[in-house]
Amino acid sequence: MIQQNRHKYSVSAMCKVLQIARSTYYYDTEVSARKEQEKLEEERVLKEKITVIFNKNRHVYGSRKLKIELEKEKEDFTISRRRIGRLMGELGIQSKYAKPSYKPMATRPNEESVRNVLNREFEVDKEMSVLVSDLTYVKVGCRWNYVCFLIDLYNREIVGWSVGAQKDAALVQRAFDSVNYPLGNVNLFHTDCGSEFKNVGIDELLSGYKIKRSLSHKGNPYDNAVAEATFKILKTELINGAHYQTLNQLSLELFDYVNWYNNIRSHSTLGYLSPVAYKKIALNNIV
Repeated sequence: MIQQNRHKYSVSAMCKVLQIARSTYYYDTEVSARKEQEKLEEERVLKEKITVIFNKNRHVYGSRKLKIELEKEKEDFTISRRRIGRLMGELGIQSKYAKPSYKPMATRPNEESVRNVLNREFEVDKEMSVLVSDLTYVKVGCRWNYVCFLIDLYNREIVGWSVGAQKDAALVQRAFDSVNYPLGNVNLFHTDCGSEFKNVGIDELLSGYKIKRSLSHKGNPYDNAVAEATFKILKTELINGAHYQTLNQLSLELFDYVNWYNNIRSHSTLGYLSPVAYKKIALNNIV
């Protein structure tokens, strides 16, 4: 009250009316000013850290992941997502995000000759035991091109990928060729019912490694939810808004993205660890 009325009355007069010592007022004012300065400095440092983490992670982290990363730096440090959101607003930064776009089929499709063996069991306890895959389209120049991912369900790692102008079996086969892990360890390969996955060439490839097939029910993307979600993330974090003039440019940017995705990007499903970090910790626990 004294601070708000200093332009009308003298400090000594107001202190006398309120029956407080002038030294008390000046002390409290000094303490308040110091606390305000400390708060401003703390938020300046927080803004710097938020900006660094945000920029290092391709501008995709929201308040939840920023909170996790900030608290990783200091074990006894806590900060609310609400405060982070306010600071992001002050910095003028906003995470990318994806909206749900699928609805399940109302009617049951005809039975397929290859069953849905996976049956939405997306949690597995052994690396490279179950791979899931899908394709997505990307405009290169004036034409649509395609990206194929092979994803290890164990730690959501992208273990194989390919790009090409044709949506065919060769695209899938090149993704398998890029895998740096023993394919003989794979027990199950799950995809949707696209013709690029259901053909003699893929059947022969899988047969050679004794890998069983599993197919989603027709028209139901939830049966292959992990692959669908991974491509939603890819589109949101890399492809949307980008302009690729050549297939080589797309390949180079995908190479960089996949490396970041596997080794650095935190995943909520993995306890906010990267796929590679999750696997390393799991292996150390076994040892």
